[in-house]
Amino acid sequence: MIRRLSRVLPDLTPLRTLRDFRLLWFEGLVMGFGSSVALVAMPLQIKELTGSPFAVGLTGAVELVPLVVFGLYGGALADHVDRRRIIVLTESGLGVLACGLLVNSLLPHPALWPLYVTAALVSVLSGLQQPALSSLIARIVPHDQLTASAALNFASGQVSGILGPALAGIIVAWGGTSLAYGVALAALCIAVPLCLRLSPSPPARENGRPSLASLVEGARHAFGKPVLIGTYAMDIVAMFFAYPVTLFPFLANDLHAPWAVGMLFAAVPLGAMLVTVTSGWVSKVRRHGRLVALGAAGWGLAVALSGLTDRIWLVFACFVLAGSMDMISGLARHTIWDQTVPDELRGRLAGIEVLSYSCGPQLGQLRAGTTASLIGTRASIWSGGVMCVAAVGALALALPRLLSYHADTDEDALHRKAQKEALAGATGTESRDAAGGMERQEAADPR
Repeated sequence: MIRRLSRVLPDLTPLRTLRDFRLLWFEGLVMGFGSSVALVAMPLQIKELTGSPFAVGLTGAVELVPLVVFGLYGGALADHVDRRRIIVLTESGLGVLACGLLVNSLLPHPALWPLYVTAALVSVLSGLQQPALSSLIARIVPHDQLTASAALNFASGQVSGILGPALAGIIVAWGGTSLAYGVALAALCIAVPLCLRLSPSPPARENGRPSLASLVEGARHAFGKPVLIGTYAMDIVAMFFAYPVTLFPFLANDLHAPWAVGMLFAAVPLGAMLVTVTSGWVSKVRRHGRLVALGAAGWGLAVALSGLTDRIWLVFACFVLAGSMDMISGLARHTIWDQTVPDELRGRLAGIEVLSYSCGPQLGQLRAGTTASLIGTRASIWSGGVMCVAAVGALALALPRLLSYHADTDEDALHRKAQKEALAGATGTESRDAAGGMERQEAADPR
């Protein structure tokens, strides 16, 4: 029985054996909780100030350009600057922005424009931070633990993503958006000291300064790999057509269940966590490309079903299913990325990855809000889900290399594995040489 459970439950080896991974994991848990609370508070505050679904969806457009520009630049920066330093500075900047939201919410008449400005600046800092964070994890985790570390990181986000929205509705109802922003600020005050304890992570080699040429080098590598292009494209179309999260406050009203808005925000992370806590089987999968396509299509189908029912509990169940399918796709995507991208390009490719899994939701918010203002909330949701399934099917036919990816035979995966093994061997040799030198010195000088 225990042996069977071990095949299903998540692998905790990275948490047990890797100090820096533990710090990043707990930092992500705390930071994710605070961000989730703010994620619910901001659209609720915009809805209260404007009453417009388009105004809420407009945040996606505001966030898009900074995310594209600084996501790419952040990727180049991560290959040229100590990654720990980037993470610490961006977390501190997010703390300043949370403080600004708190101050604005405490005004007698809160202004709308600071919410959009803050959304844009959060996008700037996230674009700078995420490539450094992703490339740091890929560096410190051994090759055979990459899938396990991805599952654990997703679990951290899911726990905070469930508790954050679930409590955010209560927090906003009881203390208003001011209390919600205060909770987000407190979370950042805990996360920054955890980041300061990380080990330094200098560039893999001397690459000079971040430049347009270095960005082009990373983009050329990505666009020359059909498997990578396939993972980016699948995620973008799935989120563009079927990302209804920005409509949750309006959907709850349409279903005559305004009390359930926090529950809707928590449904997708809950579904994702159900996959994560049973993710032991994913480490045994070798054809990750097929999982990417299956999960993306399942996400679209579940979102479509959610828009076709008027019962809140069925809608909730559909979004739980959607979260499960998105988690399956996400685990497979991150495994492919970590298995195939060389360390010297990891930051720049992580920047492109940030665009693939962030631009889709931002554009999806704009699409959902615009469509909802024209044809209604529920029609916007189910039609987007249908288009998502159709687009994923078309990509699957157009990208056979993605569907045929195999972790044990792919050339790039084998090269990356050899690279990490060589680096681990060199580090071990240096440690043994240093230890031997100390022993010889102690023998010569017994003091």
